[in-house]
Amino acid sequence: MYGIQRKTLGTKIMILVFQLAYLIFSSILITNAENINNIMKITLFIFLGITFIRLNAMMFIWLPRGISFKEAFGNSFAFGLYYVGFPLLAIYGSNYNLILYVFALIFFFAGSMLNTTSELLRMKFKENPNNKGKLYTGGLFHYAVHINYFGDFLWVLGFALLTMNLWALIIPVFLFIMFKFSYIPNADRYMSMKYGEAFNTYQKETKSFIPYIL
Repeated sequence: MYGIQRKTLGTKIMILVFQLAYLIFSSILITNAENINNIMKITLFIFLGITFIRLNAMMFIWLPRGISFKEAFGNSFAFGLYYVGFPLLAIYGSNYNLILYVFALIFFFAGSMLNTTSELLRMKFKENPNNKGKLYTGGLFHYAVHINYFGDFLWVLGFALLTMNLWALIIPVFLFIMFKFSYIPNADRYMSMKYGEAFNTYQKETKSFIPYIL
């Protein structure tokens, strides 16, 4: 997952094709859903659109490294849960609830901004030739080593709440487990090898996932 420096445009295009197929299918589902009111339908489309833009900006613009076929298939499966899973769960969800709707908006937009802003600030740092080979610990990463992952968790949680279906919470819970026991440990090992004592000190002094908590 880490350290692939060569360009892998083919795998990125494959992920994009999967996403477009998912979006076409989910758009048909949402449009024809009789038990979802217009507010929910519009919000679902907005969430899907923002997710699509952010994920592809990350893949083609903010993510200079390559993506292996293994990671590409894993990402494509995960995107399927977001693009198709959430609309399906919304169709079989409970009646519209204003409180859940408000929390869905808060978590989704807060998480999206947190993830996107942290990545943009890090990209700006890395684009400076004077920072080549240096560990980035500024911006939002000052508050958590993997603040970008926390942003991902929040927007996925918001999307799950929007469905008004308790079963949808399985997805952010599963994502949290994957971050905690797979993605974060793998990332930590990679950065420890790459940055050495600089990362080890940073890791000891900074929360790993949730600022001030975890």
